Amino acid sequence: MSDASSETSRGEEPAGARFLGVEALDETVPPDEIPEEVPGKSRVVDVGDVRLHVVEAGPEDGKLLVLLHGFPEFWYGWHETIVSLANAGYRVVVPDQRGYNLSEKPSAVSDYRIDALARDVVGLIDAYDRETAAVAGHDWGAAVGWWLALHHADRVSEFVAVNVPHPTVFERALRTSWDQRLKSWYVLAFQLPKLPEAVASAGNWRLAVRGLRESSDPGTFSGEDFRRYRRAWNREGAFEAMVNWYRAIVRDRPTPATETVEVPTLVIWGAKDRFLSTRLAGESVDRCADGRLLILDTATHWVVHEEPHRVAKAIADHADPLPPGARE
Repeated sequence: MSDASSETSRGEEPAGARFLGVEALDETVPPDEIPEEVPGKSRVVDVGDVRLHVVEAGPEDGKLLVLLHGFPEFWYGWHETIVSLANAGYRVVVPDQRGYNLSEKPSAVSDYRIDALARDVVGLIDAYDRETAAVAGHDWGAAVGWWLALHHADRVSEFVAVNVPHPTVFERALRTSWDQRLKSWYVLAFQLPKLPEAVASAGNWRLAVRGLRESSDPGTFSGEDFRRYRRAWNREGAFEAMVNWYRAIVRDRPTPATETVEVPTLVIWGAKDRFLSTRLAGESVDRCADGRLLILDTATHWVVHEEPHRVAKAIADHADPLPPGARE
């Protein structure tokens, strides 16, 4: 059943990451999982701990670029950027991270510790038989990316963080700023057992949909987007697994082994983010040995949806070994 394999083991990193057929998933991939305008296909990767559904696009010999979604999205959160990035020559790989949509959903809160989430990405890189990959993440995907860049820097060629700060910067903001504590109130609410799942799903996910709609620019999310999100949230165990990311981070309270990011890093920030203060973006760049900041003044937390072409171009330019604008 395996199409390819990579048996490389690097310390505690996943060994034996490999491709599987889509029948290895617990659920069937819907025929319309990938919109017609996205030139990708579904694959399944066993990253060592879990089986991940991924969407891949672009030339097989292109530079590997892994895009990591956040909460409460899934791979589809990046769908408007995939065409541009594939056309720029990248081998684009967009996973449903563990617990989301079609990927495997371990039951324990401890299964969603940040170390495990980062090792999943290392497993993806291994499966594609690459030493390194460029990684871009939004929201929780950026949190995973920061951790990856700090603890597996030898596997990340470039990193792009979208609207989530460096972990040390975020921890300090939560400890010292009442403004940021109030913006992050939902993190504590998610610690309650069962209730967040019940409240979010009530009325055909009324509050979850309203949260996305009210925190973004008008028209950012379409009816088709919400149809897809509802389908992903309705999968058995999915929303509980998604909330378990928040439960795990509060229970575990991880501290990075180092604070300086050596990987070349671009921070993209929608300045109208109602969940995170813009000052955290600059403070995060200050923690990078080679960091740059791109602030989009009119965008919100959902900048990947509001400015997909600008975000895609910024990622392509940052990950390109040529100087920005030199690509043919």
